[in-house]
Amino acid sequence: MSLSLEIDLLRSFAVIAEVRALSRAASRVGRTQSALSQQMKRLEEIVDQPLFQRTGRGVVLTNPGERLLIHAQRILRLHDEAMADLSGKGLSGTIRFGCPDDYAAVFLPPLLRQFSSQHPHALVEVVCGPTPRLLERLEKREVDLAMISLPEGGAHDDFIRREQLVWIGYPGLDSADFDPLPLALSDPDTLDHIAAREALQRAGRAYRIAYASSSLAGLTALVRSGQAFAVMTQTAVPADLSLLNADAGLPALPAIGVSLKFARARPSLLTAAFAEHIRVMLPML
Repeated sequence: MSLSLEIDLLRSFAVIAEVRALSRAASRVGRTQSALSQQMKRLEEIVDQPLFQRTGRGVVLTNPGERLLIHAQRILRLHDEAMADLSGKGLSGTIRFGCPDDYAAVFLPPLLRQFSSQHPHALVEVVCGPTPRLLERLEKREVDLAMISLPEGGAHDDFIRREQLVWIGYPGLDSADFDPLPLALSDPDTLDHIAAREALQRAGRAYRIAYASSSLAGLTALVRSGQAFAVMTQTAVPADLSLLNADAGLPALPAIGVSLKFARARPSLLTAAFAEHIRVMLPML
């Protein structure tokens, strides 16, 4: 009899691949570390390939593991969508979800569309703002869950994806023609604001803050006016603005990690389901 990929095995595998540590994965899926290890041994026997390689900090995927993860995420998404559709139920209720403006513009439409197809009776209320303001809302429990940005070099192992920070400007403008360099930046405690100022200071490049706002629309409006340059994640750069590469004479910027944070240690089933949906879908968007 031919072997098949079991949904439970794939779900555990996807969680391990995300958190890169059996101990953290065991806590998330509600199994002992020993039981999880046995599951992965069974999965490796089914595919007849080594899926993980142990390191000092946890585990990393092998090449076959990376390939299986692509299939596993697709299979799990379709499985969950089918079950929700056929049951006619899904989860119901309201989630208050915090999200930075740039992620909201790029990621939220497909995330919400697909989640709605699985849980048609669920309502997601979206609150946009930069990460520091979202963390404040989480502390006050004004949102249930938030997508946040964290420094890539920090001690964080739960990144869902990584995003490169880039300089943007209005097409045709040369940053070398401006001295000091006019900047349109978010709040002073945000990663893009800090990264821009630190990079320019290290490079010895003079600058001035021409506009500071937590509104992405306000920042991009000033860039479109040709009055300033800005920093944002590469994925979210609008098509009508130019991404400035190293030839523009601006210093390199760091990457940041995208993660999720709950307001409560024990989130509701609906909140946990939305978080898991984001973890599975976001890396593929």
